[in-house]
Amino acid sequence: MKVGKKYAESVKSYDRTKAYDPAEAVNLALATAKAKFDETIELHVRLGVDPRQADQQVRGVLVLPNGTGKDKKVLVIAKGDKADQATAAGADYVGAEEMVQRIQKDNWFDFDVVITTPDMMGVVGRIGRVLGPKGLMPNPKSGTVTMDVTKAVKEVKAGKVEYRLDKTAIIHCPIGKKSFGTDKIVENFNALMEAIVKAKPAAAKGQYIKSVTLTSTMGPGVKVIYNKG
Repeated sequence: MKVGKKYAESVKSYDRTKAYDPAEAVNLALATAKAKFDETIELHVRLGVDPRQADQQVRGVLVLPNGTGKDKKVLVIAKGDKADQATAAGADYVGAEEMVQRIQKDNWFDFDVVITTPDMMGVVGRIGRVLGPKGLMPNPKSGTVTMDVTKAVKEVKAGKVEYRLDKTAIIHCPIGKKSFGTDKIVENFNALMEAIVKAKPAAAKGQYIKSVTLTSTMGPGVKVIYNKG
């Protein structure tokens, strides 16, 4: 695989076989984020669970202490008072059947999160086939199917992230931007890792946290020492 000059320079600047404590790892991830834009710092955690087993799923949500650095666009599918509450809370788009039709007919996806009320799930279900593969389908477990639309919208705007196991038993999640600096990213890192440890399934056996890696959008991975799980 051919890599860019900046990436190659970054790889040579530290020992990729070594694991670093979180603060040092964050510093290295920031130092190797050499793109001209404000790169996202991502956390990748490999877990000792079997993602094929229903009782070993790991999934949850939390509001990162310092947010993600990204202003997420929120679509709320609701009616009446709940629609008014969503607008007041700062949702970018609010509507009911007309929003579903717009997605169906115009292939419209100018949003990052979909929130809906339980009574509207029948309507939203019509577009489950297109929302699902994009990770946009509302779900009670992630707090996006709720009667408290005000809280749901405000949490997303404040920097709520959803973490979930993929098919290879890895969780991938953004924890901030390069511009945050070390302290804020370390704080977000600790909050997310604590949430993942708390979410350990009862059926999980052996070592739970297999490996932890930090990367910037365009940079190489930095291994992190984490012995709390």
